[in-house]
Amino acid sequence: MDLDHDACYRAISVRDARFDGRFFTGVKTTGIYCRSVCPARTPRSENVTFFPSAAAAQEAGFRPCLRCRPETAPDLGAWLGTSNSVSRALSLIEMGALDEASVDTLAGRVGIGERQLRRLFDQHLGASPIAVAQTRRVLLAKQLVHETRLPMTEIAMAAGFGSLRRFNETFRALFGRPPTALRRAAGPEVPAGGRGEVSLLLRYRPPYHWPAMLDFLAARAIAGVETVVGGVYRRTIGLDGLQGTVTVQPAAGNALRATVRFPKLSTLPKIIARIRRVFDLAADPDSIAIQLAKDQALAPLVAARPGLRVPGAWDGFELAVRAVLGQQVTVAAAIRLAGKLVARYGEPLASPDAETNLTHVFPDAAVLARADLSTLATLGLPRSRAAALSTVAAAVVADPEIFAAGRSLEEAIAQLRSLPGVGEWTAQYIAMRQLREPDAFPAADIGLLRAMASSAGLRPSASELLARAERWRPWRAYAAQHLWAVG
Repeated sequence: MDLDHDACYRAISVRDARFDGRFFTGVKTTGIYCRSVCPARTPRSENVTFFPSAAAAQEAGFRPCLRCRPETAPDLGAWLGTSNSVSRALSLIEMGALDEASVDTLAGRVGIGERQLRRLFDQHLGASPIAVAQTRRVLLAKQLVHETRLPMTEIAMAAGFGSLRRFNETFRALFGRPPTALRRAAGPEVPAGGRGEVSLLLRYRPPYHWPAMLDFLAARAIAGVETVVGGVYRRTIGLDGLQGTVTVQPAAGNALRATVRFPKLSTLPKIIARIRRVFDLAADPDSIAIQLAKDQALAPLVAARPGLRVPGAWDGFELAVRAVLGQQVTVAAAIRLAGKLVARYGEPLASPDAETNLTHVFPDAAVLARADLSTLATLGLPRSRAAALSTVAAAVVADPEIFAAGRSLEEAIAQLRSLPGVGEWTAQYIAMRQLREPDAFPAADIGLLRAMASSAGLRPSASELLARAERWRPWRAYAAQHLWAVG
């Protein structure tokens, strides 16, 4: 992408926070790259060059600044919303797509050729897919060095390095010193322990409407799996046959504090990626608000809830089950059914927490695929929806990547709709919250139609609402969230 040198220089000269995460500054005289808000003395214009991503700066030979800490910048690119292929590929990289597979495999999952994927990454991020994955690993490790007291061996494992030796070599090559030298605060190391506890900050671009996010999650919290109490979100998680919990709450400095308790530290990058997805931390609220506020019906809604996010899903199968259970019933009724499903088929926590009421991990797809869900009629679940759940579970067992962000919105909707019991509304809802498609839009949703009538004065038909939503592209999912928030 093109970055206007003079405009970027003006931004770093006044340390403009609006550009934090949009570009990074490479200082030729020091070999360091910084955020736009770096407190260090501003270098001369001829001594700096600008990059669209941290990976681009690092690939060009610059090392992260120890003062402004680029790993703490909002994870955002100015291209966001303009290249869906890059967005989907980044989502897959976050979930570890390049840990063992090749760039060619990644490109195939996104539906384009390897050369095209590399070209798009160079155009929008200024770096290759491999460089992006490596930079993410290094910056996560650096954040853990600064923000935790974990031993270096555990940090290397948690950040995805294959060995402590490789971890040390990378830091020496990049910073000219071992990782222990970057840890400023003195004190004893504190291992994660048997529960694998790690706490760190996840940054976002302000504003962030935390109350709206919590209200949405609280209304849909499944008993035993999730709780929202005192402004804190907690849930159980199951990965690789292991159990754990996640706690998320607001923190100072435009960040959320996430506390992860999971016995396998190497899964931390994937867990962080899921938390970022659930809380929509990569959103650019300013760009979204500018587009949506052009519609006079949405403008007051956008002004009333600045920084409204689209809540994501922890797991695609879990969301699909929620969506199927929610067909033709209220949110509250659907959550009651989900709670009964969890109580019967969910895996009990080995160490349930009586204080938080977290008792079960959501049922695995393989478990529900084997179960005779027709017996759920005694719990109030219609046989047609029980059959739909069995079909969805079987589909996930057959294709574990069915809910991965790899296809275009249209292709994803078509594949989801091919499942019995999954209609247009369910498919669009899954695309919004699991596939993180910013333009997904369940136009026939009764709540959207009612909210639009309240805002515009006349209730539209589904086709009329879909036509009006054309002006909201590529942020129709955020428009839906604003309408739901007033319902």
